[in-house]
Amino acid sequence: MVARITTVAFEGVEARRVDVEVQLSSGVVNLVVVGLGDKAVDESRERVRAAFAGMGLALPPQRMVINLAPADLPKEGSHYDLPIALGLMGCMGIIPPDALTGWLAFGELSLDGQIVPTAGALPAAMAASQFGLGLICPEASGPEAAWAGELRILAPRSLIGVINHLRGSQLCSPPKAGPVLEGPPGPDLREVKGQEQAKRALEIAAAGGHNLLFVGPPGSGKSMLAQRLPGLLPPLSPKELLETSMVHSVAGLIAKGALTRARPFRAPHHSASMAALTGGGIRAKPGEVSLAHNGVLFLDELPEFGAQALDSLRQPLETGEVLVARANFHIRYPARVQLIAAMNPCRCGHGGAGRGACGRAPRCIRDYQSKVSGPLMDRIDLVVEVPPVTAADLALPAAAEGTAEAAARVLVARNLQDERADSNGATGSGLNARMEGALLERVAAPDAPGKALLTRAAEAGGLSARGWTRTLRLARTIADLEGADAVRRVHIAEALIYRKAALEGSEVAA
Repeated sequence: MVARITTVAFEGVEARRVDVEVQLSSGVVNLVVVGLGDKAVDESRERVRAAFAGMGLALPPQRMVINLAPADLPKEGSHYDLPIALGLMGCMGIIPPDALTGWLAFGELSLDGQIVPTAGALPAAMAASQFGLGLICPEASGPEAAWAGELRILAPRSLIGVINHLRGSQLCSPPKAGPVLEGPPGPDLREVKGQEQAKRALEIAAAGGHNLLFVGPPGSGKSMLAQRLPGLLPPLSPKELLETSMVHSVAGLIAKGALTRARPFRAPHHSASMAALTGGGIRAKPGEVSLAHNGVLFLDELPEFGAQALDSLRQPLETGEVLVARANFHIRYPARVQLIAAMNPCRCGHGGAGRGACGRAPRCIRDYQSKVSGPLMDRIDLVVEVPPVTAADLALPAAAEGTAEAAARVLVARNLQDERADSNGATGSGLNARMEGALLERVAAPDAPGKALLTRAAEAGGLSARGWTRTLRLARTIADLEGADAVRRVHIAEALIYRKAALEGSEVAA
């Protein structure tokens, strides 16, 4: 006799269908799991056996074979416990075998028969909806799975609850979707004393989704400014919320089914490895650049990161996704992020001017900044020098404008970008930082004086083709904040000020 039920295997944020086939036959008494499972799948045999014993059940004295098909698809994780247990109970007659038809099961078992949650409930629920199946998942995962929409969901606390529901003796009520949280209020931009140019650059970066680098001595406020960027950004749209939540679900970061509309802000330590930043490891989990999808990736002390780790970000920053390639699999994760970085001018911290100036400048500056490669610097749109805060700045009262006022201007500029993208039939994000093709040539083309200025700057400074394009995008954002229809010379000039610093950093690194 063979019983069948469906589950999933994860490839990034995608859930691939896996059919669990359970067969009881004569022969040596044994429980065998086949189908290219990892160690956690192999250990399912002991968890299932203990869970049955916890309910007072014994496995039949027969040869039991569990096949996870397709057999050439790698299977990882402990969520195969529940479908294996249900298939065995179908073969044993505890559950009518036809009762398993039309269900996708997903969950780990404890030794007493309780069903405990595992990562990936939301992608599993989306897959069940796509396959036209209902979902059996742990009770704790029910609120998260309910976000998949119109879907039959059975979320019992234990195997006893599944048995009673499928036999019709005690029906479980469907779970309700978890709450949508707005996120706690962040720090206010009003708390930053002085640094008006840096605040202006932060607002421009927020308006267009541009990458930004702060360069300044310790204590000048670089980290303070970066931490206030999320407050300038609008909340996640419904589409972005689903995309981000899928990544966080695979990483096991969704608690009690609660989703948040606050944009992710990830700030890994500079000791992070390449796998930690871009994803990888034994189970190819998403890295920091994917966990920050649709949000901000903040790299403090930028040159202290490993050179290989930093250069691994070059492709994700350009394409908006990261491909984790291994000998036996390739996994793709979304990675559309806004990079914010901060660094000191040199290892000593103060550079070659002012109090505490480095005695080994400019060599110390050149050696330290050369740790950041030229190609990575070319992907940074704004490079801003953050000077030390003076006593006069600290004595000033709080600024008249704070996060709320700047966020209002950012929202207006972003709405203009979305309307422009919709009216021109552009696909994907409407942010200026990702604008390309005919739309870029049409809406970011500068006037004649602006084009002449940009041409002279390119000839004199050697702007790359990427640098030319990014300058136009940056100028378009500056014009949007001003409410201007066309990109003028003044917008190109301000954009070139920020690009000039990036170009100089690239030349030093080269």
